[in-house]
Amino acid sequence: MNWFYKSFTIYLLLVIACIKGYGQEVVWAGKILGYSSELRPAQYGHAYRAKQILGKPNKLPDFGDSPCAWSPAEADSRNEEWIKVGFEKTIALKQIAVAENFNPGSITRIYAYDAAGKEYLVYNTPAGQQQVKGRMLHVFPKQESITANAVKIVMQPDRVSGFNQIDAIGISASDIPVQATINLADTQLKYQKENIGKEVNSKGQEVAPIISPDGKTLYFTRSNFAGNIGSPQKQDVWYATLNDKNQWSEAVNIGPPINNAGDNAITSISADGKTIYLINIYRPDGSMYFGLSRSFRTKNGWTFPKEYKIQNLAGYVGSMELTVSPFGNVMIISVQRPDTEGGKDLYVSFLQKDDSWSEPRHLGNVINTADYEGTPFLALDNKTLYFSSQGHSGYGEGDLFVTRRLDDTWVHWSEPQNLGPSINTPLWDAYINIPATGDYAYFSASDKAIGQEDIFRIRMTPEMKPEPVAIITGTIFEAETSKPLRSDIIADIKKNNEVFTTASFEPESGEYRLILPLKEIYRISAVEKGYFPATEEVDLSNETTYRTIRKNLYLQPIKPGQQIRLNNTMFSQSSAEVIPSSFSELDRIVSTMNDYPAMEILLEGHTDNQGEVQKNVKLSEDRVQQVKKYLLSKGIDARRIQTKAWGPAKPIASNLTEQTRQRNRRVEFTILKI
Repeated sequence: MNWFYKSFTIYLLLVIACIKGYGQEVVWAGKILGYSSELRPAQYGHAYRAKQILGKPNKLPDFGDSPCAWSPAEADSRNEEWIKVGFEKTIALKQIAVAENFNPGSITRIYAYDAAGKEYLVYNTPAGQQQVKGRMLHVFPKQESITANAVKIVMQPDRVSGFNQIDAIGISASDIPVQATINLADTQLKYQKENIGKEVNSKGQEVAPIISPDGKTLYFTRSNFAGNIGSPQKQDVWYATLNDKNQWSEAVNIGPPINNAGDNAITSISADGKTIYLINIYRPDGSMYFGLSRSFRTKNGWTFPKEYKIQNLAGYVGSMELTVSPFGNVMIISVQRPDTEGGKDLYVSFLQKDDSWSEPRHLGNVINTADYEGTPFLALDNKTLYFSSQGHSGYGEGDLFVTRRLDDTWVHWSEPQNLGPSINTPLWDAYINIPATGDYAYFSASDKAIGQEDIFRIRMTPEMKPEPVAIITGTIFEAETSKPLRSDIIADIKKNNEVFTTASFEPESGEYRLILPLKEIYRISAVEKGYFPATEEVDLSNETTYRTIRKNLYLQPIKPGQQIRLNNTMFSQSSAEVIPSSFSELDRIVSTMNDYPAMEILLEGHTDNQGEVQKNVKLSEDRVQQVKKYLLSKGIDARRIQTKAWGPAKPIASNLTEQTRQRNRRVEFTILKI
């Protein structure tokens, strides 16, 4: 029994030590103080340069060649190579950790320096070839009282064949060996990935899944397949639909004009599912060149792809991958440019007033590394970005990561988190895509594939999901006939009248669809020439989970005798002051009256029955006068506006509850003449 307790105590102490070791403070190098040489193999970027040694490891715990590590200019040089780095803190030095990610063993001496610049030789060992492909070299100085803020590494490259790389240098006040870790979310994906089946996947290559926001249609790119248009080796766009039994239909080639004899690929889809974005610019003769196109779904199918111009494409290298915001105004692009950090980097571009995209702006070095970053997907919350990378510590040739936008500049992001071993493998994993529900993620992988690469899905945990959104769908009707009516849809944020997103309703192509992040109150407006705009509020301020909301809107034709009711939250309770969030609705009256210069209207004010009748009549009079005052301030002639105050005399709902009384507190206008 004593032996058991003694063993258990030792075990417990080891566990505590490991926990403390995992949480120990490690200070990674923060500045370059000098170096002998650096490898510069590429025209663009900073691969293998001295600066790559800064910060925590980018390759370890995996091993192998990495452009995110420092490499001397020559392999097998007979000259000593060295690099000296500084740290943000001066610490009581107990340990130096050197991440030798590729061809370890060339380090022969290591020096530590205190704040006064005094040098200490803390490691002196003959260089030599190692049996391992990479390692974390731990050095525990014998000197007892070094307070260090700088370290110098000296190498003998000719003692270890090939280029010698160092991923990072760290110092610690602990003697527990420093270990390189993968930056994982606190809660991992705990489900197993699943191949979505032979209906979609073939013996060829299926990549780049694009799931429609409603999760019902899956578009993807297929190559090395005999059913493709033109050469089987070229890429075509295919799609499959989800039936009522939650099964995917047999995939179908989307056909011309999307597919031609060249390489075709869909790269993003709009929130309403009616616009797709495609790589390359299509020429009428069937040829293509570098750029971006978009196609619109009509009752007759997809339109011929039209160029969607990106400013200053000159200087781009190779191919391009991108994701368009669900709201159509922001784009994240993976491309190599003269200002790239390494291979492909991620950039942001904004839609301009002339319907072109701004010159892409680099997303910064929190996301981008000297290696490859690509296959971006901006989730429907407009904040959560998923991408693949070979430049952040992971499990293999390319892993999937998630990062979240921190502000509205679009260049400040959280530290990317690896999605974990349930989705990432030693092979290349990429092209993640998530519908509005956020329940499943679809992605491309070659591990356990039917063919070269397949499309898989995996159930998401809350920590890995984007923030929840709401899908607003509906139909626009003409009020008098109840017939579907073509209309533009505008969603603005009530608190600041800022237009958030737009869509369109075409009776031939089905319902309109808007995707709105939670925690806001929105106004959904339908606008069509010859009709007064119809507006409905959608209050998502207290919502916390995904939901779908149906909002049908009815447009009233502009003609004499037509009565139109304005938003019933235009005033604060017992106040005649128009709240600023209602200005946009009043601006629609101004716009309509400007479109019809001879139009005259009657403004009528109403209240609920709470309080004295005469006070309510006065309140309703004050309210219509305030609305009239606003219209006059926008240049409308006073002779075109009549007013009438009814007080509580004409209720349209019961006055028994506050909710129904609110409907009675309203302003209406009637078109007297046009």
